[in-house]
Amino acid sequence: MHEIGTIIDNRVLLVATLACLLAQTTKLIIELARNRKFNFRVLVETGGMPSAHSALVTALATGIGQTVGWNSTEFALATIFAIIVMYDAAGVRQAAGKQARILNQIVDEIFQEDHEFNENRLKELLGHTPFQVIVGALLGIAIAWMAGQSY
Repeated sequence: MHEIGTIIDNRVLLVATLACLLAQTTKLIIELARNRKFNFRVLVETGGMPSAHSALVTALATGIGQTVGWNSTEFALATIFAIIVMYDAAGVRQAAGKQARILNQIVDEIFQEDHEFNENRLKELLGHTPFQVIVGALLGIAIAWMAGQSY
C-alpha cells in the first residue's frame, strides 16, 4: 500500500497530468468565449483546441528527458509513444470523424421522410486538426519545461 502513496511523488506524472488538465481547462475557456456559456462536456469529450492528448504525452516525454536524460531508453520510448498518440489524434481519429459526418449526412438524406430509424447519430468530433495537435504538444512541452526548472 505504501507504493501507491509514492505516486504523488512522481513529478513527471504530476506534470503530465497537469498539462492534460490545463489543456482541458483551456477548451472550457475557449468554449465560454465562443458561446458565452459554460459547457462542461468539453472537459470529457474528445477533440477540440488544444489537444489534451498531445499536451499529456509531450509533457510526459519532456519530463522524462529532463529527469532521466535525453539519450535514455525511457525518453526514446516516451517520444515514440507521443508520436503514435499524436498521429492517431490528428490522423486516424480525424478520419473516423469525417466518416461519421458523411454517414450521418447519408442517414439524414435517406430518412428525410417518416421512416423509422432508431440509431443514435455517430459522434463526429473524434480527433484533432494538425494545428490542435501542435498547440497541445507545445503546451505540454512548455509546462514540462517550466516545471523542470524546479526538478
